[in-house]
Amino acid sequence: MRLSTIFSASCAVAIAALTALPAAAQERSLNFAIRGGVAAAPAYPGSDDYEAAPDLGFTFGALRFDRLSLGTGIGVIPDNGFGVRGAFRYIGERDDADYPVLSGLNDVDATLELGLGLIYRQTNYQAFVDVRKGFGGHDGVTGTVGTDAIFRPDNRWTIFAGPRLHLGDSEYSSTYFGVTPAEAAASSFSAFDADGGVLGAGFDVQAIYRISDDWAAEGLVSYEKLVEDAGDSPITAVGSEDQWRVRIGLSRAFTLRF
Repeated sequence: MRLSTIFSASCAVAIAALTALPAAAQERSLNFAIRGGVAAAPAYPGSDDYEAAPDLGFTFGALRFDRLSLGTGIGVIPDNGFGVRGAFRYIGERDDADYPVLSGLNDVDATLELGLGLIYRQTNYQAFVDVRKGFGGHDGVTGTVGTDAIFRPDNRWTIFAGPRLHLGDSEYSSTYFGVTPAEAAASSFSAFDADGGVLGAGFDVQAIYRISDDWAAEGLVSYEKLVEDAGDSPITAVGSEDQWRVRIGLSRAFTLRF
């Protein structure tokens, strides 16, 4: 099944979930958290150079709008069962002026990927599928499939750890891992047609420490090994198949009433 089809199906599931929700108290509010901190990640997909940069994130908590009720709120253990969540990822720009090894390749603008995820939760584990659409440097569709074991040593700590599969369609893959004949003629790279599919596999470990009802400290260590056409790309060959990401920061919960 194509990722674009999965993206459309995820949107349909989200709409169906919202329309099927039971009646709730007559309240209108949005609960969410904003995260700020620092992160280190590959300079571009397939790079062996790492860059430190500010890290920003958004976590949906709950929405109450008259009869509509979605989510349990930031800092509250989510209900068991299926749920819908937002999904996003930011990929920085790739400019051959900054990375001489890429001389002759087309520059790629920064990309914001937005989408939806379907998640199934139980007390000690969860499984999810996220699908995202790119805006900016690429306009393809990407996705992540993962599972986590969940540990709660006490009422302040929550630790998630589990494997991940990263997918992308041919539009995404060709943008970051493909080399067109024109690029090959202008660079030291051989032409390479990068197809979509499973492009990476790895694991995430995330820890959250609740300082108070509103504040939390968060940290993440992520490893991805590029595979298939992403791993075989000549762009990756001059970089690395091993992609590490680390971030740490603080998050603040907010509740807006309207």
